Amino acid sequence: MTPPTPVGHGRTVIVGPVRYAELCSAGRALLVEHGFTLVENERSTPWTADDLAPLLPIADASVCGVEVFDEAALAAAPKLKIISRLGVGLDNIDLAAARARGIDVVNAPGGNAIAVAELALGLLLSVYRQIPIMNAGIRTGAWDRFVGSEIGGKTIGLIGFGAISRILAQRLKGFDVDLVAYDPYADQAVADELGVRLVSLEEAVSNVDVVSVHAPHVPETHHLVNADLIASMRPGTVLLNTSRGGLVDQAALVDALESGHLAGAGLDVFEVEPVGPDNPLLAFPNVVATTHAAADSLEAYHRIGLSTAQAIVDVFSGRTPRSLAN
Repeated sequence: MTPPTPVGHGRTVIVGPVRYAELCSAGRALLVEHGFTLVENERSTPWTADDLAPLLPIADASVCGVEVFDEAALAAAPKLKIISRLGVGLDNIDLAAARARGIDVVNAPGGNAIAVAELALGLLLSVYRQIPIMNAGIRTGAWDRFVGSEIGGKTIGLIGFGAISRILAQRLKGFDVDLVAYDPYADQAVADELGVRLVSLEEAVSNVDVVSVHAPHVPETHHLVNADLIASMRPGTVLLNTSRGGLVDQAALVDALESGHLAGAGLDVFEVEPVGPDNPLLAFPNVVATTHAAADSLEAYHRIGLSTAQAIVDVFSGRTPRSLAN
């Protein structure tokens, strides 16, 4: 690739997320004001391992998007002191290897929670009312009207009850729904305040109209939503996933949609990304898909841009950054 144009001066921060200068201008300005040199991804696609490799030896810090910091990458970055994740998920970073090398890893919990929760709600409305199908049809001259379902009166099961689930629960309260959630670490007081019943995983999916997935993707939760769990859902359930693709067994989901056991799905994430047009999930008209964009709101980028930049400033100022993950 063409070498990126450095910005600023001083310690070097490699910046992987695309459109960083545009979307995180306040955070970027904070780094430049504190004397950092920014080497930014000027492409429209994330850095690959080959793109990242020549930058690792010069990196004192990283604003990290989805580029992979595995053992090999960390070994090639002897000066690296902090990886500041522009988001929440850390499955692209080897935390144990970072810890062993004394590299701080921080993320931005809650910074994009509103954006993700609101997209989950948008996916549900789109599946229930078949909005994308009507939008596509009207642009080709069709005037097909579809009879959909209302959200009101439904029971919604949340897998995970962190910041995103709590905000989604707040948004859903206005729809007059019954909310249940499964999370072994849930805060009972917060659940009571939001009118959410904390239940087992089986109860959160077995007698509901909608299952919405908001759990971290770690080895213990890989394919948490598998064929057996889907089979325990009652016929006609809608599945939403705005968390990580690996939480849902794609083959099991395809089977459930093919058989009609599930009434539809709203998916922002997939097991393999980017998704090709031959992905079998895209063949179903009752699947509404987006491009792993749930966190992508202007407001979210402003918040997490500032928090990730501040973490880098803190580390090189001798302060412990907030939201230290390792």
